[in-house]
Amino acid sequence: MSRPLIDNRSARRLFLARHGLSDRTSGTGRGADLLSVIQGLGFVQLDSVNTFARAHDLILWSRRHNYQPDALGKLFTKDRALFEHWTHDASVLPIHLFPHWRHRFDRNRTRLEERWTKWHKHDFMAEVDAIRSHITAHGPCTSSDVGPDEGRKSGGWWDWHPSKTALEYLWQVGEVSVVRRDGFSKVYDLTENVIPATYRESAPDLDASLDWGMNAALDHLGFANAKELRAFHQLFTPEEVKRWVENARSTGQIVDVTIQGADGVLRPSFMRPGAWEDQVPVPLDRIRILSPFDPALRDRDRAERLFGFAYRIEMFVPAPKRRYGYYVFPVLEGDRIIGRIDMKADRAAGQLNVTAFWPEAGIAMGKGRLARLEDTLDRAAVFGGCDRVVYAPDWIRSDHPA
Repeated sequence: MSRPLIDNRSARRLFLARHGLSDRTSGTGRGADLLSVIQGLGFVQLDSVNTFARAHDLILWSRRHNYQPDALGKLFTKDRALFEHWTHDASVLPIHLFPHWRHRFDRNRTRLEERWTKWHKHDFMAEVDAIRSHITAHGPCTSSDVGPDEGRKSGGWWDWHPSKTALEYLWQVGEVSVVRRDGFSKVYDLTENVIPATYRESAPDLDASLDWGMNAALDHLGFANAKELRAFHQLFTPEEVKRWVENARSTGQIVDVTIQGADGVLRPSFMRPGAWEDQVPVPLDRIRILSPFDPALRDRDRAERLFGFAYRIEMFVPAPKRRYGYYVFPVLEGDRIIGRIDMKADRAAGQLNVTAFWPEAGIAMGKGRLARLEDTLDRAAVFGGCDRVVYAPDWIRSDHPA
């Protein structure tokens, strides 16, 4: 039996639908509606860069234009509907997923005890005990409460104060949890004071968590290969993923398909049986400004294969060597990524400064498309705390920098 072939446009539309980018941007953007968006995505990555809006806020606003940042904070701190931990990076996740992170906690404990005990020698576990006792006695704390930087500019965990490292260890192994963020600083408390008992006391075995994780990843992605399934949550080893894939194939849970890339290249993947026959919504021609950390784009290689969109963040690139800018935003229209935009909020002046928009190859900026882009930027300005958009001369660029 030949593999079903999924053409590129169908693949893009399925992928965007699974990422909430085919829906209208109406909805309250708070409470149960906001939680449903996050559940549909699986998680939302957190990031502190705020040239226009923080990554997590832009991810949610691009799907719900009524969203305001305090709605996410309420879900997290008051409703306890979310928890924070690592996927591929720091993220907020639906609280019911907490039990599946136990295996990460156990693996972190083994790995970090070996690494950090060698680093801090015999004092490390004593430091951990001291920090645990500190939180028990005094309540929630930040890393600055327990680990003074002593005037140093830290280069990473290897340069942290021992107390700060001990606090990070307790979080990585699940003994403490993030109770809230003050600004963008994490505030930690004992997990028993943060995570509801229903989820804290649940302990699925590894096979149950593996089955959940692989099925969830496939459902969120629509189609995937083994590498992409593993990368979604980054909870399991390559060997565990391989074992699941082999079993899922043999039992008919997944089938082999072929996905056509934007470049016409055909690549093997997995899908649910018959999923290619499902009716996939056609995205509206609405223009959306996406975060560089949007779930639809975080796998840069996959995004390039599907959309022909090559994107790299350049904030760590020396300014003279940047092609586009410090923090440039991808722009989606319908089922195509039509370009990238360099913009920054000047909140003191009340304006969103747009430096440049580079259309992708084959994208013509006619009056209708330009009007839709400007309308989206007007909405973005309000969301970013500005009351107007200021465009640089010749901001629509015809040529991409070399």
